Order: sequence, then structure tokens, then C-alpha cells
Amino acid sequence: MKPKLNDVAREAGVSPTTVSRVINNHGYLSEETKNKVFQAMKRLNYQPNSIARSLHGKQTNLIGVLFSSVSNPFFGELVEKIENKLFKSGYKTILCNSADNKEKERVYLNMLIANQVDGIIAGAHNLGIKEYEKVGLPIISFDRFLSSTIPIVSSDNYQGGVLATQELYQSGARKIYLFASSHTPNSPTDKRRTGYLQTMEKLQLEAHEKVIASAMASNVKALMIKQILSTEQMDSIFCTDDLTALIVLRQAKELGIHVPQDLKVIGYDGTQFIQNYHPELTTIAQPINDMAELLVELLLKRVTNEQSELKEHYVLPIKLIRNQSSSQFI
Repeated sequence: MKPKLNDVAREAGVSPTTVSRVINNHGYLSEETKNKVFQAMKRLNYQPNSIARSLHGKQTNLIGVLFSSVSNPFFGELVEKIENKLFKSGYKTILCNSADNKEKERVYLNMLIANQVDGIIAGAHNLGIKEYEKVGLPIISFDRFLSSTIPIVSSDNYQGGVLATQELYQSGARKIYLFASSHTPNSPTDKRRTGYLQTMEKLQLEAHEKVIASAMASNVKALMIKQILSTEQMDSIFCTDDLTALIVLRQAKELGIHVPQDLKVIGYDGTQFIQNYHPELTTIAQPINDMAELLVELLLKRVTNEQSELKEHYVLPIKLIRNQSSSQFI
């Protein structure tokens, strides 16, 4: 439950009127009284909110949407669909872009609490932020473990890793590399890596893993990939995101490596942008529209009824979109 002004008053041992005067800096109050109120607010994680005060406890019909970077086509498409679905349901969106910055995410989270949005959809990539445990608002997470009490929506990352690895093997590849955008064991996204590793073990093939961080500047990423392609022997690469896969294709072309004859490449995400502008890329497509719909549906269930029973993790199916980067027979 979200802490209320009366809760702060009870915690501080003062009247609700005194708490209101402290918050609004109205009238004379001793420093001792102010400190008692501020300490109680801190202990309860209470955020004063002018919007909520003016609405006298009514819903704000505002939803916070907190993601790492909407410049990424996948997140941009997902956020757009979330916003459209929220608007159709009578809610407006406050979009926060954390840019892979833990402190920025923390500031935005506190801002959303202060404005007492009705709920939050969180897809930022900075794990372990303790504030999520005590927000006191309905939260649904996209593809990230934030707290044992916050439901997660994701695609079947593990099956995606299995499917990509099997596709490369069935296309004749044996020296299959993984280019992973991160390695965070308590994140559902890391299951793409697990799917690859376990499939390679079943196929009795040696696994080769390179971490190509998603936050890395694209020109630095290109140099790193070019170095790997120039010095290591491989016949295929599974990239855990499409943007890295596109850089691989570009660097392979510059090095005179023929795709898919000499090098097969599979990406992950399958946004409309990729399908429209890079139809040559084989990719594991996430059900972006279905994920947006489920994120909104679950959050609004919690908004309208805080006691709604929700599962810990909702997993949606993925699919392979086979194109020229992995097969000569398209």
C-alpha cells in the first residue's frame, strides 16, 4: 500500500495538519518537528505530491514507463505500442529514458513516485535498485527481475537461444559463436545465452562466447567485431540483438567475408524496422504487440485492484524469421 499523509503523521507522532504544514513550508514550526516529519517520510518512502493533493485521493490516470533507450528500434516500437494501448484505456504516459544509467533511473523512479502515477511499466536494464522494493505502486517489469513481488513479462528467451543455435547447425555451421549484449545471470534476457550454451553442449560442439555490450558506442563495437572476424575462425554467429547482427554483416562485407556462404548470421528481436529495412537478416522475432498488450493488461489489473493475483513470470512465444543471412536457399 502507498503510504499516506496520515501514515506519516502517525509515524512522526504529530497531527496530519502539522505534516501538511511541513510539506508546504507553511507557518512557524520548530526544527525538531520538521526533522521528525522528514525522518518519518524517509522511513515510509513517502513522496509529497501536489497533483494527488489537489485530486483528493483520486487516480491521476498517469502511468510511468521507464526504459533504458527508446533510440533502440526494439524499445522504441514496444514503448509506442504500450503508449497507444494505455491511451485507448484512458491513461496518459510519462516516458522516462534511463540511458543505462543507474542514478538516472533512480531519479526518474523517485519522480514518478512523487507525482503518484497510478502505476509503472519498468523495462530499464539497471538491476538491483532497492527502491523498487518499496515503491508502493503497482509495477510490471519487462524482461528484468526487479523484485520477487513484481511480475515479469518477457518472450521465451531460452527457446530463442535454442532455436537460433539449432538453425545455424541445421544450415551446416559447426563453429557457432555467440555475441551476447550482456551477461546478467538474474535477468530473463540472459536465458538466450543459456539456450545457446546448452544446445551447443547437446550438439557436442565447443561454445565460443563474446560479450558485445549494448551500451558500447557503435563505432567501438564495429572495431571490436572487425577484430574478432579478422582473427578467429568461425562459420556462424548468433547475436542476442539485431543491431549487433547488422554491424556483423557490415564488417563482414568490408572484410570480403561472404554471407551466408562463409559466415551465417542470426539476430534477435525482429522489429518492424528490421523486417522493412533489413529483410536480409535472419532473426528471432519477439511478439512485440502481444508483450505490450500483456504489460498494459496486467498493470491495469493491479491499478484497479491492488490484490489482483498475478503470476511471477509471463513468457510469450518467439518465432524464427529465416532470411538470406543464414541460408543460401531463400
